[in-house]
Amino acid sequence: MPEDTAIRLIAGLGNPGREYENTRHNAGFMILDRLAARLKVEFGSERKFEARLARSGPLFLLKPQTYMNLSGRSVAAVCQYYKIPPAEVLIVHDDVALSEGKLRIRLSGSAGGHNGMRSIIACLGTDQFPRIRFGVGAADGKNLTGHVLGAFDPVSLEGLDKALENAVEAASICALRGLTAAMNHFNKEEKPKPPPRATRQPDPAADHPPPPTE
Repeated sequence: MPEDTAIRLIAGLGNPGREYENTRHNAGFMILDRLAARLKVEFGSERKFEARLARSGPLFLLKPQTYMNLSGRSVAAVCQYYKIPPAEVLIVHDDVALSEGKLRIRLSGSAGGHNGMRSIIACLGTDQFPRIRFGVGAADGKNLTGHVLGAFDPVSLEGLDKALENAVEAASICALRGLTAAMNHFNKEEKPKPPPRATRQPDPAADHPPPPTE
């Protein structure tokens, strides 16, 4: 798939209903809401698409209202109605394989265990469409469903706000400047800093402190 294919539809994944607001699984909705505010457009209910839809010129913003596992039904309906090929669809979704707030832009790929992505791939008949993966952190041995349906940690909310804005910027660049520009900017790995040069020899005893006395 060409990296600079024009994006005509950006779909953010999530679950409808107040009980799911601000949960990790609704990161896609959260990002789309911010993107709509930036573009000064509002979502309206579209029953024929089972979705909330906004439009900014040739660009459509979509929030499926089918619940996560059936997201593909809504995405495919919009694509069929407006004649949008999969390569021009950008999906924004949460990803437990990435640390919280980390972004990855990919041109294609498997569902990676994400039920919403699995549904979209099945309904579009291909996995050849770009996506923005927004990290929500691993479950760390906890129940995965409980993790993704849980709220973000209040301690990390300040950092989360910045990460969500980064994701909005990534989606904007994908739509306005192309996938190549977005990938070059947001997929960069930070190079580890070299360790400082030692000014003296370390004291071996420092690694082996004496045992505590009773």
